[in-house]
Amino acid sequence: MGTAAIEVRGLWKIFGAKADRIIGSPDATLEPAALRSKTGCTAAVRDVSFDVRPGEVFVVMGLSGSGKSTLVRCLSRLIEPTAGTVSIGGEDVRAMSGAQLRDLRRHRVSMVFQHFGLLPHRRVVDNVAYGLEVQGVGRKARHEKASEILSLVGLKGHEESYPDQLSGGMQQRVGLARALAVDPEVLLFDEPFSALDPLIRRDMQAEVIRLHREVGKTMVFITHDLHEALKLGERIAIMRDGAIVQVGTPEELVGAPADAYVTDFIRDVSRAQVLSLRWICRRPEDGEPLDGPALPASTVIQDAVPAAMETDRPLRVVDGDRLVGVVDRVDILGAVRNTIRATQGAV
Repeated sequence: MGTAAIEVRGLWKIFGAKADRIIGSPDATLEPAALRSKTGCTAAVRDVSFDVRPGEVFVVMGLSGSGKSTLVRCLSRLIEPTAGTVSIGGEDVRAMSGAQLRDLRRHRVSMVFQHFGLLPHRRVVDNVAYGLEVQGVGRKARHEKASEILSLVGLKGHEESYPDQLSGGMQQRVGLARALAVDPEVLLFDEPFSALDPLIRRDMQAEVIRLHREVGKTMVFITHDLHEALKLGERIAIMRDGAIVQVGTPEELVGAPADAYVTDFIRDVSRAQVLSLRWICRRPEDGEPLDGPALPASTVIQDAVPAAMETDRPLRVVDGDRLVGVVDRVDILGAVRNTIRATQGAV
């Protein structure tokens, strides 16, 4: 604790009259439909707790209505939580005054939405510089910063364009540049790419990965797409009915799902493309040779196939200088084959 960029504890958001009376009462445990029927209230976020580490890409995913978008809006109090605590950079967001909250949103936390929200009558450079303008930064300085960020997101040369002259993907890059221009500590993404065509969406996912590598910001990314979550997230929280079902790395979710709901979520995922050798390695058998090639335990199973095919010796799975276990050709191809069977069976 204390080192987290974001700390959330016991967060609730209940919509409806007398919502605060539900927390701590027997009604708090009701299923969503039963709660609405009995009280007229909707518990969009239910007793959620998690930490986001500095510089981490933390993904929150779930189906429509799971509470993920409400959750991310509660972090900066765009939606007022019903109960619980939210801390950003060690400061209690729920205790902030109106002035402190405005300062948080203008300087420290930026948000990128699904709908770009660009100002159509302003040039791209002025859209990107808008947050700096609100901060009172002079025209020359804010335009220089905006041009620098536009170059960072691959839009150099489009400073004088207007939003309607750009494609959807380019407009979303403008939205991303606008969020980055104020140099925030935290970036919040609320399903920013869900309205884009698949190819543009893939390009934007790659862009987020590249930008994170270059600028290292703490990011909370909301999505309903598991493959997007697995691609972007260092850790992923899966939500259902307002509550978090499981938090873990992509490997942990795919390799050790917490319950049937998560199992169903990840059933179409290629385990061989996500899991590492650590998940399938075994202890050497008596007399088994230990002079085969060594691969890091973090090697993805599918990436180990070429090495396995080039030797008849078991591969040594290592963590630094420590032997974690061994895998042979049969172990690796069996894992790949089981993945193919599982995927075909799910179709």
